[in-house]
Amino acid sequence: MIRFIIVAITVIGFLILSIPILLIEWIIGKFSPKTKEISSLRIIQAVFKFILWEAGTKVTVIGEENVPKDTPVLYIGNHRSYFDILLTYSRCPIRTGYIAKKEMERYPLLSNWMRYLHCLFLDRKDIKQGLRTILAAIDKIKSGISICIFPEGTRNKNADDLDLLPFHDGSFKIASKTGCAIIPMALNNTVEIFEAHFPKIKSTHVVLEYGEPIYVKDLSREDQKHLGAYTQNILHDMLEKNKPLV
Repeated sequence: MIRFIIVAITVIGFLILSIPILLIEWIIGKFSPKTKEISSLRIIQAVFKFILWEAGTKVTVIGEENVPKDTPVLYIGNHRSYFDILLTYSRCPIRTGYIAKKEMERYPLLSNWMRYLHCLFLDRKDIKQGLRTILAAIDKIKSGISICIFPEGTRNKNADDLDLLPFHDGSFKIASKTGCAIIPMALNNTVEIFEAHFPKIKSTHVVLEYGEPIYVKDLSREDQKHLGAYTQNILHDMLEKNKPLV
């Protein structure tokens, strides 16, 4: 419970104290948008790494060499915990936006930072708005910004990491329409940080593996038709392989 209180104080404290930083970043963005975007990225990455340290999270990272450092990609991951965002975003080498549920827009300061970081808000109940979000993500990739999405559509609350929810195929249009690489991200044991024993945060060992880049154009026509299932199978194999490590 102590860790939860410490993390909560850190998050709330940062959001309040960051008000002048948001203003400074806004001013920088008026003169050099890319400078502002990169500085915002590094600020939030530092905060996320600090929170993970406070939470006592020990991370084994596999395959980070598979992530291109100079070109945008589409990250695809399984989603079990709020800490999945902290774990993965803190390691993004270039500007990266996450696709988040629209409900996140209602939180002041948090939503400001998310917009600074090129996050997009998805209304899961509105198909037309969802399509607009995917088109916006395609534009982000074309402008040099990576996109991360958890295609299960929500946090998976099943008992086993290997019991994945179906992947929504619409997410993969971001890669098929831009030709960017898909980078699978397999997250083992993240639910044990917080959600498995809410409201306690426990020191936990997790594994994050980046799979080899997937290029849609290199796949068979059949795999291209079922890109969600194809990527899900790869993620499942990675999760199964790494399960004994945690």
